[in-house]
Order: sequence, then C-alpha cells, then structure tokens
Amino acid sequence: MRYVVIMAGGSGTRLWPLSRQGRPKQLLELFEGKSLLRLAFERLEGLVDVDRILVCTGRAYADDVRAQLPELPPGNLLGEPEGRDSLGAVAWSSAALQERDPDAVVAMVTADQVITPAEDFRASLRIAFDAAEQVSNSLVTLGVVPTSPHTGYGYLHRAEEVLPGVFRVSEFKEKPSADVARGYVDSGEYWWNAGMFVWRAATLLAQLDRLRPEYAATVREIARHPERLDGLFPTLERISVDYAVMEPASTGDTGAVVLTVPLTVAWSDVGGYLSYAELLPSDDRGNTRSGNTVSLDSSACIVLNMIGPDHVVATLGLEGMLVVATKQATLVARLDDAERVKQLVAKVSEECGVELA
Repeated sequence: MRYVVIMAGGSGTRLWPLSRQGRPKQLLELFEGKSLLRLAFERLEGLVDVDRILVCTGRAYADDVRAQLPELPPGNLLGEPEGRDSLGAVAWSSAALQERDPDAVVAMVTADQVITPAEDFRASLRIAFDAAEQVSNSLVTLGVVPTSPHTGYGYLHRAEEVLPGVFRVSEFKEKPSADVARGYVDSGEYWWNAGMFVWRAATLLAQLDRLRPEYAATVREIARHPERLDGLFPTLERISVDYAVMEPASTGDTGAVVLTVPLTVAWSDVGGYLSYAELLPSDDRGNTRSGNTVSLDSSACIVLNMIGPDHVVATLGLEGMLVVATKQATLVARLDDAERVKQLVAKVSEECGVELA
C-alpha cells in the first residue's frame, strides 16, 4: 500500500522573527491565509486517501497541526519529543508504517516548500512510487530541474535512465560555489536535491541495518513499543538522511540503488528571507514589501510589516536591506547577511531569553 509522510518538524530559524520558538515557519499562514503545511497537505489530493497521510512533527506543534489539518486521522500524527534531524523523522515514520503494513511504500515529502503546479508534483510522485515498487532495493529521490545556478541548494548528479523518466543517481554534491553551480546547470546533468524521497519502508530500514544497525534497532523498538518513545528517541544520533543513507547508498556499496525522478515545477525551498521574497511581488525599484509599509528613495530591500494595519514601517534612503517587524521583535540587517539570521537567533536566545528567539 502507498503512504505519504509530511515532514513538518523544522524550526525555520532563518525566518526569525516571523518564525519563532513554538511557531515554526511551516505553520505560519503566509500564503493567502494558508501555511506551508496546509499547502503541502493539499498538494496530495487524489494521490492517496487521507487515512494514508501521516505528519511527523515536533510534539510541541501537535495542537497547531491538528487545527490546520482537521481531516488528519488522530493516529496519523507522529510527535517527536525533540528534533533529531531528518533521519529521525524518516526512519521512525518508516518503522511505524512497516509495523502497520509490512509492504508499505512511503513518500517522504516536506512541509517547507512551495511547489506549483500541484498536478505535476503528483505526477512525479506517482512515477517515483512505481520505481520504488518495480526496482528492488531502490531509494528514490526527487530532483528539481534547476532554473539557475543556485548556490543555496545541494545537487545530485544523475546518470543513466533505468526506467522511463527514472534515472540512477551517481553522487550527491553539497552547496557549491557560484562557478561550480554554473557548471552544474550548464552540463544538464545536475538537479537540485529536493530532500523528498520514495521507498519501501523495508528497504530504508534494511539500509539502516547495514549502515547504522543500532539506529535501526532503536526505531524498530519505538515502532513496536510506542510507550518507549520518550526514552529512546532522544538517544538517536542527530544526522540527516542524506549523510546517513542516501550518499553512502549512491556509491553502490550497500546493496541499494539510488534513483531520481525529475520535478519540472516552480519550486522554492522557503529556507530564508531571500527565497521567501522570490514568492512576493516587488515594486519598480526592486523592493519586496508586505503589510503597511512606505518606501522613499529605497531600492532592492525586503520590508515586511507583520504587526498590523495600525502600525507603519517606513524606509528612507535604504539599499539592499532587510527589515522585518513583528509584535515581539524587529530585525534589521543587510540583505548580504540574510543567511546569517540563524546565528543572530542564538545570540537573541542567549541575551534575551528563549521566549524571544
């Protein structure tokens, strides 16, 4: 049987102060009154029945997730006691589904991306499901066909076509320099790594048996004995599924084959303000503004007023600046430093308390 797990556990610190402790970016209703989580859920319409959609999130966010997804069956919400990076989410979800259905084929999708059109996304997922079912010991990842030499994304190197629309992955590459990224795009052989996967639950766990046997044993124990979740989950190594499984499996030395299916869609990984601003309109001077704002002799700025219509944010003579105003905190930074917001949040937490971080 086919299932989908929405991974919705990130904190989104690079979008502070929009995203804060207890209110991560995937729950913010920034898109015409809808959150990234809600958009991710709606993209799955017609792919699988709602009783085969699960959400893996932080336990602290569980009530908000239920409120935003009232259709989700109560037993389909997996609440992590604490974050253990992406491997924790996919391994625990896969083990839980294998316990429910030994033949489960699982798509792991994210709740922090904007993807359009939805029907093209579903079409790619169906091809990936078919590949995972037809090719033994396969781990399928989705690759976004790049539209620019982006330095903020990881890349995968596709090799030969093994099924119609399905290619083998020869290697993964970390976020490159601008020159390297340009070479990747010009070659036509590299796609952005979307961080979404399809596999048989049994295949993923078999790879963990080989690569990280203690990890595999722990998530199986949690799946069999949910009452042990709080004691065992925090003992899991904090590591991404790419480092732990996908990259070593792509070498061909683990008995698995790593495949990729292209996503020819408009795709944005809303990881920070620069990517979020790409989704908003800009004025004739290149300013991206939201809320009650006024701009005079300012250019190439991002100005977001989330306080409300009774508060105005005005800029004068600014260039290449980021201004974000919320009721709890205000951020002012150079756009060149927008990717360093995560560092600032740590300092805010240290000096002002975690409740403002």
